[in-house]
Amino acid sequence: MEKNKSNLSRLLPIMFAFFAMGFVDMVGTATNYVKADFALSDTMANFLPSMVFLWFFFLSVPTGLMMNRIGKRKTVLLSLVVTALALVLPLCAYSYPVLLVSFCLLGIGNTLMQVSLNPLITCVVSGERLASTLTFGQFIKAIASFIAPIIASWASVRFGNWLLLYPIFLVFAIVAAVYLGMTKIEEEIPKDKSSNFIDCLKLLGDTSVLLFFLGIVAHVGIDVGVNTCAPKIIMERLGLPLEKAGIATSIYFLFRTLGCFSGSFILAKFPLKKFFAVSVACMVLSMIGLFLCHTLAGLYVAIALVGFGNSNIFSMVFSRALLYMPEKNNEMSGLMIMGLIGGTIFPLLMGVLSDAMGTQVGSVIVISVGVAYLVYLATRFLKKAEA
Repeated sequence: MEKNKSNLSRLLPIMFAFFAMGFVDMVGTATNYVKADFALSDTMANFLPSMVFLWFFFLSVPTGLMMNRIGKRKTVLLSLVVTALALVLPLCAYSYPVLLVSFCLLGIGNTLMQVSLNPLITCVVSGERLASTLTFGQFIKAIASFIAPIIASWASVRFGNWLLLYPIFLVFAIVAAVYLGMTKIEEEIPKDKSSNFIDCLKLLGDTSVLLFFLGIVAHVGIDVGVNTCAPKIIMERLGLPLEKAGIATSIYFLFRTLGCFSGSFILAKFPLKKFFAVSVACMVLSMIGLFLCHTLAGLYVAIALVGFGNSNIFSMVFSRALLYMPEKNNEMSGLMIMGLIGGTIFPLLMGVLSDAMGTQVGSVIVISVGVAYLVYLATRFLKKAEA
C-alpha cells in the first residue's frame, strides 16, 4: 500500500508534464487560424507545423545522450522552460516570423519532453504495466490536444482573439514545472555512458528497431496530418467557415482521448498485437470515409475512427521498443522520438500535393500512405514480436 502511494505521488507530476506535452498538438489549430489571418497558401501554412516537428529529427538522439549526463527529470524540467518561452513569444508580437520562432521553440521543448518524459515513467513502473501507463499518459496529453481547438474557437468567437489559448496553456506549463521540480524521482545511472550519435543511429541497422522507428514516423504523420487537414476537408466539401469546421479537430482529439483512456485498460488485459490490428482497421475505414464522404455526419465518423485508431499506436510501438533493448533505454527513446519527424514530412507533402491537385484529396492520399505502412506493421511484424 505504501509503495503504491509512493508511486502515485511520483506519477502525478509526470502526468502534469504529459498534459503540457499535449500543447504541441495545438499547432494544427493555430495553423488554420494563422493561414486565415495572413492569407497563406496550404504550402506556406503547413510550413508552421513542419517547424515544430523538424526538431525531433535533429535533437532527439542528442537529447537521449544528454539524459545520460543530467538525468531524465532535469531534461523534462528544461523542456517545460523552453515550452513556456514558446508560449510567451506570440503574446509579445503576432507576426508570421515570430510565430515561426515560437513554433520552433515549441518543437524544441516538445522534443526534449518526448524523449525524457516517456522513459521517466520507467523509473516508477516497469514490465507489462509500462504500455498501459504510457497509454494513460497519452490520454492526459490528449486532453490538452482536445481542448485546444475548443478554447481557440471560444476565444475567437467571444473575444475575437484565438491567441488567448496561449496564456491559458502558459499557466499550466508553469504549474507542471514547479510540481515536477518539487518531486524527487530516483533514476538508475546508465552503466554505459560511452554511446555517441553514430552509435545510436547504428541501432537502425536492426530490422526490428527500424520497423519501430518507421511506425512512429507513420503514427505522427497521420496525427498531425489529420489534425491539420480535417477542418480544410469540411470547408472544401461543405462550404462551412473555419469557426464551425474547426470542430472537426475537436472530434479527432475527443476520440483520440477516448481511445487513450480505454486503451490504458484494454492493454492491461488483452494482447498488444490484437489491439494493434483493431486500431489499424479503424484507420483503414477512416481513409475510405475521407475519400468518399460528402456529408458532415460521414466525415465526422471518418475523423472519429482515425482519432480512435491512432490513439494508442505510439504507446504500443514505443513500449515495445523500450522493452526490446532495455540496456539502451535512453538511446532507444531518443531514436524513437526522432521518428516524430513524420510530423514535418507529412504536412509538407500534404501541402504540396493538395496545392498541385487543387483539392484536399491530395492530403488524404499522403495520410493513407502512413496508414498503409501501419497495416504492413500489423500483418508482417507484430505477429512475430508478440509471444
